[in-house]
Amino acid sequence: MNFENFRGGRAANHAARPLAVITALWLAIAGTHAQTAAPATDRYIHAGRLLDRPGQAPRGASTIAIKDGKIAGVYEGHVTPLGEAPVIDLRDRTVLPGLIDSHVHLSSDRAGQEGLLAEFTESKQLGAYEALWNGRKTLMAGFTTVRNLGDAGATLALREAIARGWVEGPRIVDAGMGISTTSGHGDQRLGIVEDLHEALGTPNLCDGADECRKAVRLQIGRGADVIKIATTGGVNSRIGAGLGKQMFDEEAKAIVETARLYGRKVAAHAHGADGIAVALRAGVDSIEHGTLIDDESIALFKKTGAYYVPTLSTVNGYLERIAKDPNAYPPAVRAKIDWRISITGKALEKAMPAGVKIAFGTDAGVSKHGRNADEFELMVKHGMTPMQAIAAATVNAADLLGLAKEVGSIEPGKSADIIAVSGDPLSDVKVLKSVGFVMRAGVVHKGP
Repeated sequence: MNFENFRGGRAANHAARPLAVITALWLAIAGTHAQTAAPATDRYIHAGRLLDRPGQAPRGASTIAIKDGKIAGVYEGHVTPLGEAPVIDLRDRTVLPGLIDSHVHLSSDRAGQEGLLAEFTESKQLGAYEALWNGRKTLMAGFTTVRNLGDAGATLALREAIARGWVEGPRIVDAGMGISTTSGHGDQRLGIVEDLHEALGTPNLCDGADECRKAVRLQIGRGADVIKIATTGGVNSRIGAGLGKQMFDEEAKAIVETARLYGRKVAAHAHGADGIAVALRAGVDSIEHGTLIDDESIALFKKTGAYYVPTLSTVNGYLERIAKDPNAYPPAVRAKIDWRISITGKALEKAMPAGVKIAFGTDAGVSKHGRNADEFELMVKHGMTPMQAIAAATVNAADLLGLAKEVGSIEPGKSADIIAVSGDPLSDVKVLKSVGFVMRAGVVHKGP
């Protein structure tokens, strides 16, 4: 191993090489998983405690080397670099991978009647700035990657602006517009006078297998990275049609098969057990909400390997809006909200001990952007350990999003998405609500 970048490890001549070999062996015994050569770096991070691979035991004092926005090496102890590479001092912090929220809606932080009014009184251009604002709040909260599951298009543009480095924000995996059946969850005409329906349009609606195939192709043509479908009614849908199945098996299957043709994963909004079963039989990659998971659901989860994304934080958004305005939601919606509040967490309590794979997701937009970490406290409340909850927001979510080779852990070759907190999140997961340092792709956005 060549340690020419580290003081005390330079092999200036043949006589010095045995010392370098001994040093390399010592570090290997100490448990380093660095590359075979310590690379030239842009900067180093000195971590007090390092949870580099959530799900595995944390390390003590460690050094992370960063080059060209990626992790170049991870070393035991606080190594002093040669040259002028700067060192970020996080020796009093717990350092861990950037967090991932698998279910957000960046284009709005408003719901109920307030959100409905905004759709008719505010421009699409202003909506794009709202998505930017919410994206930045999310990044500052330590969430360096998100999966945006449906909006009119503002976040597709934001995804590109962030990727080009024009603005600050998290890495975005975007679904375009969620696909729904007529009068299903996702039909934006619900609750709107019929005279306006033609102006609103129906580019995301499908009835029958052929229409559903076309709906997928339309979203892929718009640039969607992932396909979002609704196989049941929704809590926020402006219709009193319940939360049971609203899509037939052949429709869901046509959507999944078409998405696979284009190499896309599929996320399914589903509350009722019958609609969860429709989605899992079709082969979706994740169930969002999953409020009424039953034994059949669990068997299908285990058979297909799909992830469950609980989105428990929605309850916080509902409670806060109702406390502010008891009439924030129309009666048909309010009845569903009250039911959702009463049952929140029960599905996770059933799924977790059964071995269903869990990925972190908040449904931010219903709950508040920038407060994504509230979900951790609820996950722990309903049966997960802090380590399991953190793994759900890192390695598990990265796997669900198809980004496991890029994010989710701090390992050589992966993007330098790194956060730090004061305290120990493994003993008190609430410390993740106060992230003091945020780096994404090697760029520091918050902290020293």
